[in-house]
Amino acid sequence: MDNGRGVAAPTTPQPHPPHVVLLPTPGMGHLIPMVELAKLLVAHHRFSVTIITLDASSASKAQDALFSSLPDSISTLALPSVPLDDLPSDARIETIISVAVSRSLPHLRDALSRLNSSANLVALVVDLFGTDNFTVARDLVLPSYLFFPSNLLTLSLIFHLPELDATTTCEYRDLPEPLRLPGCVPIPGRDLLHPIQDRSNDVYRWVVHHARRYREAEGFLVNSFDAIEPEAAKVLREPEPGRPPVYLVGPLTQCWNPKADEERAECLRWKAAVSGLEEGGAGYNALAEVASKWKTTN
Repeated sequence: MDNGRGVAAPTTPQPHPPHVVLLPTPGMGHLIPMVELAKLLVAHHRFSVTIITLDASSASKAQDALFSSLPDSISTLALPSVPLDDLPSDARIETIISVAVSRSLPHLRDALSRLNSSANLVALVVDLFGTDNFTVARDLVLPSYLFFPSNLLTLSLIFHLPELDATTTCEYRDLPEPLRLPGCVPIPGRDLLHPIQDRSNDVYRWVVHHARRYREAEGFLVNSFDAIEPEAAKVLREPEPGRPPVYLVGPLTQCWNPKADEERAECLRWKAAVSGLEEGGAGYNALAEVASKWKTTN
């Protein structure tokens, strides 16, 4: 722009939009809702997003197709692979994922440091097996949140698991009474999560490890909504010392094809309406509250 003396006036550099890193653990069931979360952050709250995955060599065709459809404001980055050949051949998938996350921490630190130098990085969001990433976020003074792709009953169980581990010695399938969690239906011990049904297996120790670290998060974004779990939602919204706030931002499901049959489209429109994901709804407002916190981070 001319300043009246025939010389172009210097332009004021535009600030970088707030930037969030999402780090899903492997599996389309983890990746799809995180991608939908990224789309909402970009479309409604003017963020830019990087989705970091653990290992490019393990990417499926479905993952590649999903990533190729993303807008420019959502970038992707795969961390280098790490050795896992020392794990037992019968290691559970949750163990493999947890070990891969732990061994990838130096690579994550490098990736976040590079992003921090070029973008307005305001938060790291991991999912349920990614709690060891909190260590890197803490070292970089980066707020860390946990995206929970399952329901509130399961989250309540994970919150309670360290106490359950410390106060019982039997296998959970042998508990004499159902487990009673506030706001949830009683759960017979035999119906608890499969990875915690054998205390002697490494996967049990990993799940308890993650459960103990959950309270290091600054907040939880949960892929659920009030209408489907009203009592659990009410309980988890109440402040509790030492427990991070819980935000219901779901259900985050892959956008449907407008050419899909009318019955399926109507079902998904109902789900969006009751969950409050549309502007002004409860899910929309919950995500807006988190986005507002992130925007004031720096």
